[in-house]
Amino acid sequence: MNVKTLLAIALICFGLSAAAEDRIISLAYEVALSDFSAPVTAHGGASFKPCKGCDRMIVRVTPATSYSVNGKSVRLEDFRKAVRHANERDVKGLVVSHHLESDTIKSIKVWL
Repeated sequence: MNVKTLLAIALICFGLSAAAEDRIISLAYEVALSDFSAPVTAHGGASFKPCKGCDRMIVRVTPATSYSVNGKSVRLEDFRKAVRHANERDVKGLVVSHHLESDTIKSIKVWL
């Protein structure tokens, strides 16, 4: 009897954990540089338009936000400098990873 009860509890727990994993916790947006403004400070916000017809979003960054230029991890200051000096801003893009539960940006990656 105890084995059946233990098995039933294990199956219920497994089912609940599988259902919990079925939700979206972050989204990645591919954004043109012309539609992006980098955060000024590590506790500031980045603004971007997720699509041409969409409203501009402002999402908070944290000191844990990671920045990458051409696959290389960089500091926020170096990221801002690279984005500011980029040419062909309508052609070049970046990827913003937005964590929905905390409403913060996890990472921003740009290829120049």
